[in-house]
Amino acid sequence: MPMLQPLPMPEKTTGVLSFDFDGTLVCPDSEPMLEPAFFDKIKELREDGWVWGINTGRSQAQMIDGFLEGGFPFLPDFMVARERELYTPGSMNRWLPVREWNVRSEKAHKKVYKRAKKFLKQVQDHVESDTGAEWVSEVGDPAGIVANSIEEMAGILEFIDAGISEQKDLGYLRNTIYLRFSHKDYHKGTSLAEIARRCGVGAERVFTIGDGHNDLDMLYPKYAGMLACPGNADDVVKAHVREQGGYIAEGLASLGTLEALEHFISL
Repeated sequence: MPMLQPLPMPEKTTGVLSFDFDGTLVCPDSEPMLEPAFFDKIKELREDGWVWGINTGRSQAQMIDGFLEGGFPFLPDFMVARERELYTPGSMNRWLPVREWNVRSEKAHKKVYKRAKKFLKQVQDHVESDTGAEWVSEVGDPAGIVANSIEEMAGILEFIDAGISEQKDLGYLRNTIYLRFSHKDYHKGTSLAEIARRCGVGAERVFTIGDGHNDLDMLYPKYAGMLACPGNADDVVKAHVREQGGYIAEGLASLGTLEALEHFISL
């Protein structure tokens, strides 16, 4: 990967821009996958003090690949990986963890996985015995599911939702056919709030946009005074954004993101 650098930080941060990646910025079926005009807009907003970052369900390593996929000419100022891990850019294309937040999150997740061990085993048995889906267990993410279809995932969710309310602090993050169990207090919304806090910015000066189910947590006014979704967003996301008083763009992916930025932010 070429040695990318973030833009010089503004003397004073006036706002925070948070972007989901897959489907919101990058669309594999488009050419280009990400409109270069998006980066021109980021440069323009930087002059007015805005910082920006990616808020994704991808892991840190997967997101580094994503910078290549999207043809990024420079790095974002922050990254939220796996919906809950915070990173800032360092030298030599390395990303530095925000240790205080990440360690606290890791400890909370270890506790909730241990406490919900019996329930998670019940879900695993159901997935492996009664569905064609795959149970996924990885370091840091010991409980996840990959279904074969949206319909199959919907059936699995019925099983999960019937018992998860009895599990203290256990939640899940779902995007199309993928699901991971997590601590309910750590998601895209709370991660964004922590970024804004560290930047000294109130929610009214935060912009966020996403297209999938795992973006719903950050699409609330308490996290972002400016919230939006692109035209290709899931219908559930569009309905949620409408209910929250946000903006539903007509353009798809990065074109919709540019449209939403123009709607909310006029220099």
